[in-house]
Amino acid sequence: MAAEPELDTGPMRLTDFWQRMADHFGEGYADSFARDHVMSELGGRTVSEALDAGWDAKEIWRTVCAVMDVPAEKR
Repeated sequence: MAAEPELDTGPMRLTDFWQRMADHFGEGYADSFARDHVMSELGGRTVSEALDAGWDAKEIWRTVCAVMDVPAEKR
């Protein structure tokens, strides 16, 4: 019987969040995307605004992944 993969249910550190953003969007564009791209899925906020408002980094990353079609291996 194959082992089931462990689910990552813990919180995401902001350093991990920003590293994933940079890995997907590139160093320069990750910050620009976070500041400028308003997402209805984040309540009409940008990534930066959602983080400032106290949203969970993991939830924001999952939203970015879903909206921007981030490949599964980068999620």
